[in-house]
Formats: sequence, C-alpha cells, structure tokens
Amino acid sequence: MGHARYRSFLTGLSLVLTTASASGAKDRDWGAIRSSIETALHVPQPLPDLREKSYGKFSPAPGVTAERVAYSTAYQLRVPAILYEPAGATITRHPAIVIVNGHGGDKSSWYAYYAGILYARAGALVLTYDPIGEYERNSERRSGSSQHDQILEPDDMARRMGGLMVTDVMQAVAYLASRKDVDDKRIAVLGYSMGSFISSLACAVDTQVHACVLVGGGDLDGPGGYWDRSRKMCQGGPYQALGFLGDRGAIIYALHARRGPTLIWNGTADEVVDIPHHEQDFFDDLKKRAAAELGSSKNLFQTGFTPDGGHRPYFLAKPVALWLEDKIKFPDWTEKEIRNMPETHISEWAAKNNVPGKGFKNEHGEGGLMALGNDIPSVARDQLHAIPDAVWDSERADFTYESWVERAKTASQSNAP
Repeated sequence: MGHARYRSFLTGLSLVLTTASASGAKDRDWGAIRSSIETALHVPQPLPDLREKSYGKFSPAPGVTAERVAYSTAYQLRVPAILYEPAGATITRHPAIVIVNGHGGDKSSWYAYYAGILYARAGALVLTYDPIGEYERNSERRSGSSQHDQILEPDDMARRMGGLMVTDVMQAVAYLASRKDVDDKRIAVLGYSMGSFISSLACAVDTQVHACVLVGGGDLDGPGGYWDRSRKMCQGGPYQALGFLGDRGAIIYALHARRGPTLIWNGTADEVVDIPHHEQDFFDDLKKRAAAELGSSKNLFQTGFTPDGGHRPYFLAKPVALWLEDKIKFPDWTEKEIRNMPETHISEWAAKNNVPGKGFKNEHGEGGLMALGNDIPSVARDQLHAIPDAVWDSERADFTYESWVERAKTASQSNAP
C-alpha cells in the first residue's frame, strides 16, 4: 500500500470509527474494524491456503509425541513448526495451544518446548513455530538473530512485518482448527514479550481463537507510550499504523471481549515492558475505556501479577495454567490436580539439564520463574528441526527472512496487499 493510498485508507477508517463512536457501541461494525486492522498491516484477506505437510514424529519426553510440520503463511512463505501431542490419547478431539515467542526466541527456546511437553501431558495439542528470521526461517538456521527487529525503509515495511507475524499466528490457529483431533472451539494463543504484542493483535482479529494469554506485555498504552516508542520494526511501526483506531488499546481489547476470554499476566518489577508504570490502576483504566467502547463489561480481559517478578514466560506458571484449565478444559488435568502439582525453579532446572543460555542466571528474569511441573526434560536443538535438510536446502527461499524482504519490498512498490 503506497503512502498516498495508506493516508486515504486512514482518513476513511477514521471517519467510519468516529461515526460509529458517535452513534453508539452497539451500532459499530466490529467485523469492519477487524478488517481495517488486517488491511493496515497487510494481513491477507482471505488467509492463504495452508498446504500443510508432515515430516514425521519423535518422542521428546515420556507420554508425549512431537510431529514435525510446515504450512503456508503470507508472501508465499512457509512456517516450520513442532506440534506436541499426548501419546496414546483415548479421546478424539483435544484443546489446542499456540505458543508465540518473544524476541530472539523460536521453537527451540526452552520455554517453547517446556510448554509443549507440559501442556501435551495435560491432554492438549501444542504448536510451536519459528518467527521470521529465527532458526529454520534464518538462512543459516541461527537462533537469536532478531532479524525481524531491523528497521527497513519505507515505513510500509514495518506494517508488513507486523502483518506477517500476525498472519503467522492466524495460520497456526487455522492449521490446528483444520485437524480432526482438535476441538476448534477450544484453541488458545499464548504470547510472551514480543509475542504478547503480536498475539494482542492476532487475538483481536481472529475469531477462531477462544482464549488468549498475554505475558510479559499486554500493556497497550497511548500515543508516545512504550509500544509507540519501540525501535523494533515488528512493534513500533505496526502499533503506530493502528492510530486510526483512536484509543487503540481500548478498541483492541473490546475486540478481544467479543472474541472470547483474555488473561494478561506480568511481574510487577518487569522493566522490559515498563510494567512498573503499567500496574493495576493502568489496566483498570484500560478496562473501563474498553467497556465504554464495547458498550458492555462482558468478557473483558482479566489481569494478574507476580509480586517482584521480572520479564518471564508466565504462561508456564501455576496461576495461568489454572486459568487455562477453566477456559479450555484440559482432558488429563483437573483444577485440584494443578493446584497440587509441584513446581520447578527454572534456574535450577537449566543447570541440572545443561540447558544452554546465560539468562538463566538472572533470577529477576527467566531464571527466577517457578514453572509448573518437575519432570520436564530438556530437548536437544537438533531434534527440533521441522524440515529435513534436503527439503530445507531445496526450498530455502520459501522460509527465510531475506525472501520476505524481497517479496515485501516488491509488494510495497506495487501497492499490493
């Protein structure tokens, strides 16, 4: 979308939103608002055909099977993923979960496979995948590259990056919903850090999502705030592009409420996403404004805090697991069983299992997390290749960041969606 066309789009949508606001929340066309977000971020409408493919299975832990899969996303790209499943399941349709990583994370990140094994043992199917630029979407199969943070001109590229990441989440949900062993009414999306931001948008526009959990983030603030100021291309530009919504956080969470339940969980001392300036009073005010936009307080997001906690993937913590049990009903766990389950101090777990990474020594950050369960093994990175070497070598252009740059720039120059 060219600059002139984009300005015209914003002007038109601002007029629609202003008129809708003046006539009352009940008269709003919420479907049109979802579509406007997708249009601003170049999310394909309709979504691409999945063209899903399986590359075999392995067992990462007792009681769990993992399947190597790939499916399509925007810009004719492919997403490599690992799907964790309960072994020997006796039911035909399971709840399902999508894990959305933070910056530098991918399906080989400790919290991704920990969540996969943990919640597969609860009876859910859990999908973990590589964000663009990481692991098998990196030309060297590197992790921690953060290629998606690099600023590219024109500014339309930032909108396209955000839109690609939102599409990745929506395609993950669509893939799960397409499976015969998934109950498509019990799909949850769990996003951490950068993933919380991307998931906040995906869960606003994707009505196939039932439950959404945002940890290490979710504090969608106003003009000139934390998310607007982000220098990471996948955050600041996309959030600024939604300025036509007016009160962005309130509109986004009103859309969440129309879709289903949402939980936002943070550590009170998480400076990474500015939680010390976005504590309970911030969220209370945000919820009040969302209710005003929605015309109702029904199904508005819930919040929770870990006292003195830093930046951590809290979707592994017991309180969040209890919330998920209430919303998607794990086949193999009960609320009582979760409450009685042991917990693991992640810094000790990492040391015991020789998990690589310096961050575990930071008790304020991920190392200090008390995660549910006490028998989750580490998984070797090379086990988490989703794509066989020969396939990846021959189809590399359909996976990597460099291909996205080329294709997105071509689309931008031609004003393509």
